[in-house]
Amino acid sequence: MERHYTFIAGPSGSWRVRQMVPNRGEPLAPATHLQVQAGLQDPELGASWCLHGVVSNERYVTRSEKSALAARQEGLGRAQSTCAVLIPIRKSTQWWLLPQDERRAVIEEDSRHIAIGMEYLPAIARRLHHCRDLPSPQPFDFLTWFEFAPQDEGAFDTLLARLRTTREWEYVDREVELRLIRATPPSSLIGAPEKP
Repeated sequence: MERHYTFIAGPSGSWRVRQMVPNRGEPLAPATHLQVQAGLQDPELGASWCLHGVVSNERYVTRSEKSALAARQEGLGRAQSTCAVLIPIRKSTQWWLLPQDERRAVIEEDSRHIAIGMEYLPAIARRLHHCRDLPSPQPFDFLTWFEFAPQDEGAFDTLLARLRTTREWEYVDREVELRLIRATPPSSLIGAPEKP
């Protein structure tokens, strides 16, 4: 599986931007489309913005959680998944000053992030991209990519609302939400079909 991904917003792409909402902090420049490409690509001429991320090791899951996730989740690029959401997130300095075990405690023991997400599998597929693992500074810490069928958008809204009320989200200082509709067939999308 490819580890590096580039998200390029501009006048064309595999996904049409339906809505872009800056939930916390500075917004991103407007764009009509988004292209997701494998590899660390340079932005194309006329791009509104370009974000890079890398699929990395899972930092906060236990062995049993990892096994449960693998058994229930499905990959990206499913034919019925014509809706997608990209949520770039940056967490505060206070978050990164916490040691790993305390961050895990906030994520799962306090916020139940993994347990909540598990309730929405396999309908909602996701892939997390880390930005802090890249050699050059990035504007976000994480790029979370979700795909689902139109009839599951309500479930996705509930999932997102539940996560945003948790203690973990108190550490989020920048978050933008992009709602997308597939503009090209799944066979042309990067990472499709794919098992996480």
